[in-house]
Amino acid sequence: MHIKRLIIGVAMTVMSAWPAHAFDTNASAAWVYDMTTKTVLLEKNADIPLPPASMSKLMTLNLLFEALQDGRVSMDTTFSVSPTAQAMGGSTMFLNTTDRPSVQDLIHGIIINSGNDACVVVAEGLAGSESAFAELMTSRAHQLGMNDSMFANASGWPHPGQRMSMHDLGVLATRLIEQFPEYYPIFSQTTFNYKDRAPANKNNRNPLLQIRAADWTADGLKTGHTSEAGYGLVGSAVMGERRIVFVISGLTSEGERAREAESIANWAFRQFVLKTLVTKDTRLAQAPVWLGETDTVGLVPAEDLELLIPAALQDGVEAEAVFTSPIAAPIAKGDRLGELVLTIPGLDSEKRVPLVAQNDVAAGGFMTRVKAAMGRLTAKAMEAANS
Repeated sequence: MHIKRLIIGVAMTVMSAWPAHAFDTNASAAWVYDMTTKTVLLEKNADIPLPPASMSKLMTLNLLFEALQDGRVSMDTTFSVSPTAQAMGGSTMFLNTTDRPSVQDLIHGIIINSGNDACVVVAEGLAGSESAFAELMTSRAHQLGMNDSMFANASGWPHPGQRMSMHDLGVLATRLIEQFPEYYPIFSQTTFNYKDRAPANKNNRNPLLQIRAADWTADGLKTGHTSEAGYGLVGSAVMGERRIVFVISGLTSEGERAREAESIANWAFRQFVLKTLVTKDTRLAQAPVWLGETDTVGLVPAEDLELLIPAALQDGVEAEAVFTSPIAAPIAKGDRLGELVLTIPGLDSEKRVPLVAQNDVAAGGFMTRVKAAMGRLTAKAMEAANS
């Protein structure tokens, strides 16, 4: 294995006089993620299973979206409302047992009204009972790698068996955005009033939807609150080509939740910048070639190398080109030969980028092989003489 250490200079305007630092959040647990570059910007107690309150409704929505996607239901499918669903307290879309709400109604009722009754209707409609649906939620969460999640109900109603980590909630939010683009825009809708029954509960509780920042826009996902969990939010916002997802929990009031969410979005967008460090096909290293028409081959990134960099970065990005040496011919242009390992000051995680052959290298002819054989014999003779 051969490692070549590189320093990639970053030509950029310094946007502040201090280095980017971890956001000092008031939340008891938090996770902040840049979806565009797959970079975790902040973790605080992020893998601890905590009461998720209504933020766990995102898992109910995920199972409903999957049922829509595979054709088990359509937006026009209707479900009955059981006495159990009608009796649900807390946030509601005010369903009663004479209603036959459609899947479309229920999605809006869950996202905008945070309807506990709507969640029970979905659970019973898809799985027969809420307890059976909760088992499906837990099983599916673990299949998706959300191993710090378990569910006892569909709504997030307080229960010792209802737990999710902030990391798991962030993974789930990312999935909803990426896998269900046809349904995700509903998260940005601000009002829904089923049959004009809920004038006092018609508004989306996501505080970021009311903010009109000059350069970024929030478009989802879900708030949560119980006395045990405090005030929480799973949020997403976009600025230019960047999208962030963040999860906060354990705040003391609606006002603190709103302020914290806005502060996190401002920090994530303004303390980090997206930069193209190296363009496609730029030679970053060259590797020795064994038995080829040429002795070396250039190593280049297959795509433009775009990274999220702390805005005040001044020392450059450290990079190591790692590959096995020598590389046997023949080699085709574009063959993956190694990887570039990058360490970015201000971020704990490293990024790995494939390195590919810059050009073809044909196998050498008879004389190349003779030369290589003679070289090996000479090397062995020198070793023997020195022993």
